[in-house]
Amino acid sequence: MSQNTDIRYIDTTEELQHFCDDLGTPDWIALDTEFLREKTYYPKLCLLQIATTQHVACIDPIAIPDLGPVLELIFHEQVIKVMHSGRQDLEILYHLGGKVPSPVFDTQIAALLLGYPEQVGYANLVRDELGITLDKLHTRADWSLRPLSPEQLRYAADDVVYLVDVYRQLTRKLDQLERSDWLGEDFQRLINPALYDIAPEDAWLKVKGGNRIRGESLAVMQALAGWRERVAREKDRPKGWILRDDALVDIARHRPQSVEDLGKIRGLSEGLVRHSGNRLVELVKAAAGNKPLPFPDKGRTAKLSADQGALVDVMMAIVRLSGERNNLNPAVLATRKQLEKLVLGDTDVAVLQGWRNRLVGEQLLTFIQGEMTLSAQDGKLMLVE
Repeated sequence: MSQNTDIRYIDTTEELQHFCDDLGTPDWIALDTEFLREKTYYPKLCLLQIATTQHVACIDPIAIPDLGPVLELIFHEQVIKVMHSGRQDLEILYHLGGKVPSPVFDTQIAALLLGYPEQVGYANLVRDELGITLDKLHTRADWSLRPLSPEQLRYAADDVVYLVDVYRQLTRKLDQLERSDWLGEDFQRLINPALYDIAPEDAWLKVKGGNRIRGESLAVMQALAGWRERVAREKDRPKGWILRDDALVDIARHRPQSVEDLGKIRGLSEGLVRHSGNRLVELVKAAAGNKPLPFPDKGRTAKLSADQGALVDVMMAIVRLSGERNNLNPAVLATRKQLEKLVLGDTDVAVLQGWRNRLVGEQLLTFIQGEMTLSAQDGKLMLVE
């Protein structure tokens, strides 16, 4: 798509309908959003950018009360939504439409199969694939302010204008390498609704410093985190505005039995104690006698023996060999922590899933089982069955 392609700024329902009529039902669309969430629990959509090979538009959701026509396109199951690092965009759309749009194609994920590192930035991908350096002047802009300047609209449109060409470039290369069908499982995980809707009873897992709490204090922390999550949703305010993580942890540790005790905890505002003190003390008292939920097993590996550590070293060499053989960054195939878990018998690791399993996971299991060895020949390492 040419950089000189006209950008349609759409701020009326009529213009939006005309744009969607012009698009019809394309095979795919490039999609991006600009949003704010500094003052809200839910991200506030401020701009929606869409492009195809023939059209590009910046749609103003602040000016248009009903986004129905474009949401119908976005949620169409025959239209691929092309994004870069699209998780936050998908979260916004999930809350707008009550479901996650599908199918999707994420260029950040796809780039892994072409040798790029994890979480490669959009600007770097555009530079490497298209030879174009993007302007980053409006990266920190407040997209809720109106009117938007022509420069802001150009900046926002660039996020989809060049995404069109990056998508076509990546898919062409993936087709040449016969890797296009490797991405299905990765994209399927991206549209899992559980990624975008944290249950209040699980909110404690996100509390900074909460992993050091145990016993009755842990049960209290879990109750407080659930309460905070529900209040933040109800008021659409950031969780930290309701109760900061450090304050939540302090309450759980001290377990105050009265509003007066609560007020003595350092860092709690007078407003919080005045408005929510009674409720917080009730939660503390009710939860103190409960058995806390257990921490999920995130594979905190036990200390490896010397032999196991050496085995992991050899497995890292196998991963590096696979990366070199397939022109991939070894770090995207497997991490050392994953291999340590594998040595300890945990098979729920990314290297044993999807395309990673096909490239190196199966070899690692075969090696662990003693059915394959690593040999040196002519100054090179080789896998021998």
